Amino acid sequence: MNKWIDRAESRLGHLAIPGLLRYVAAFNALCFVLIKLNPKYLEFLWLDRDLVAHGQVWRLLTYIFIPGIGGWFPDWFGAAIYIIYLIWIGDGLEQAMGPFRVTLFYLLGMIGTTGAVFLANTDPSGFMLNSSLFFAFARFFPETMIYLFYILPVKVKWLAWLSAAGLLLQFVGGPWAVRAGILVALGNYFIFFGRDIVNDVRHRREVGARRARFESGFRPAENETLHRCHVCGRTEEVVPHLEFRVAGDGEEYCVEHLPTPPARG
Repeated sequence: MNKWIDRAESRLGHLAIPGLLRYVAAFNALCFVLIKLNPKYLEFLWLDRDLVAHGQVWRLLTYIFIPGIGGWFPDWFGAAIYIIYLIWIGDGLEQAMGPFRVTLFYLLGMIGTTGAVFLANTDPSGFMLNSSLFFAFARFFPETMIYLFYILPVKVKWLAWLSAAGLLLQFVGGPWAVRAGILVALGNYFIFFGRDIVNDVRHRREVGARRARFESGFRPAENETLHRCHVCGRTEEVVPHLEFRVAGDGEEYCVEHLPTPPARG
């Protein structure tokens, strides 16, 4: 991650909100109850740029408390799943990033989502903000298995790719205002993980080039392999089924020695 985030944490770490997503989930539950009692409450929560311009500034905050409802399931079930999802995502991100970085990530996401609404007048319920949270979670826990409809097992990374494909379709098929809105709304994700993404792409190119050399019949240098763990030195030749990943420092590790972010208070 970026060094400026480290500096910000050293100076402003006391402003972190531990369990932030749990508070957001609690307010989602409260708003769901209010909406069920009187559906007109929903009209006061949407992030509407025109109404904000007319003084209804609370909408800059309340849209994040709109629970996910609708779809194939009854409203109460969908809201319950959404609230559990927020708690699950929040706890996982705090474990990986620490409270300050989760707080900063969420704040930047709110700013980006607000900017997207003012640019393209879309996403009044904060869908992009939740998408950025899920993409961040998928970077840290790609192999985590979840069960769609409590039946179909799917790894988090595949759901993240599916969500990214949907956003890509909107980006390609939408007008420039929508494209700008998507980029701005996901700015928090690129700020935090842009460097890691570049490192991943660079590494894949290097591996692809080495693989092409192997497949073309080029005789490699002694001990040259496609993958080598930076810690234990094992390669895919020593352990054929061992998985390798590139960490934020640009080095390649086997899954057993992949460094984890240090615990943060």
